[in-house]
Amino acid sequence: MGAIEEGREGAGQEAINVADYERLASEVLDSGPHGYFAGGAADERTLRENVDAFRRWRLRPRALVDVSETSAATAALGREISSPVIVAPVAFQRLAHPDGEPGMARAAGAAGTIMCLSTFATASPSEVSAAVPGASRWFQLYCFRDRGISDALIAEAVESGFQAIVLTVDAPVPGRRERDLRTGFSVPPELVPSLAATGSARPASVAEVLRLVDPALGWSDLEALVGSCRVPVLVKGVMTAEDARLAVEHGAAGVIVSNHGGRQLDGVPASIDALPEVVDAVAGRAEVFMDGGVRRGTDVLVALALGARAVLAGRPPVWGLAVGGEDGARRVLEIMRAELEMALALCGCRGPEAVTREHVQRA
Repeated sequence: MGAIEEGREGAGQEAINVADYERLASEVLDSGPHGYFAGGAADERTLRENVDAFRRWRLRPRALVDVSETSAATAALGREISSPVIVAPVAFQRLAHPDGEPGMARAAGAAGTIMCLSTFATASPSEVSAAVPGASRWFQLYCFRDRGISDALIAEAVESGFQAIVLTVDAPVPGRRERDLRTGFSVPPELVPSLAATGSARPASVAEVLRLVDPALGWSDLEALVGSCRVPVLVKGVMTAEDARLAVEHGAAGVIVSNHGGRQLDGVPASIDALPEVVDAVAGRAEVFMDGGVRRGTDVLVALALGARAVLAGRPPVWGLAVGGEDGARRVLEIMRAELEMALALCGCRGPEAVTREHVQRA
């Protein structure tokens, strides 16, 4: 494992699963950045529920299936990936480790999967593209009140080879993230290209950053974005059948069932519990993804069984990044893929395409 074993002062040598990396990350990160990455909104009920909800599902393994050859490989928006675990957009990654988003992109590329870059990244789309020119990349978009900035970001991402735009729609106003309030966490504008482009000249709280997002965004804006964009557009932040239908009707190539990692509206259902109704509403007209609470390969299998094409994982690769930089993030992705491959074999599935709702039941 090399550099992973050394990590930050050897921290990564003990890590064999995501929980280990989460614990070690809490030891190496300062309270402000750690609270930002780990925290949720208000009482953090939804933050906890995202993880706990997976415990309410049981796997139904099938026996006497030839699983001498299994693979976690699948496809997302027509692109082959090594496993259905995509790196979710997480802002300000250089606050976790100097490798930042370029390191995360290299980790995702080495693991054979997609990295989704945040609008509020500490590296520009072109910088990330240069780090991994041949890898699969998506760009997560917040629409600013100043649409010129958003349009420039989209243009840079598409011209830099990003293959999809992921429009986040669940943050018209910032959630109340009380860990950030307690630590006084703020973001230096010079660290974030998109933030500097807004003209901000001083450190800003996360709430101040999110107030740059346009709260008037509507379905017509999605339709206009789809019509003008040369790459597929996904809608991230869908939690109901009603919005899933509207997203498809307005041209989305995919929807991501997400409650923003429990960071926006506290008290909403876990993403995995909202997934089935969204899958049923989409009815095969677009690809469905989910994020929130995925910590094990068995969690990924549950999501596949409930109809997800793939999952997006945010905190787990960031914990790996914090502990071991690029190598730590790659190792987390490899651990999750290995766990999934084992779970597939033990459930009698040769690959993700073989997983159905018959492979899970409610506890």
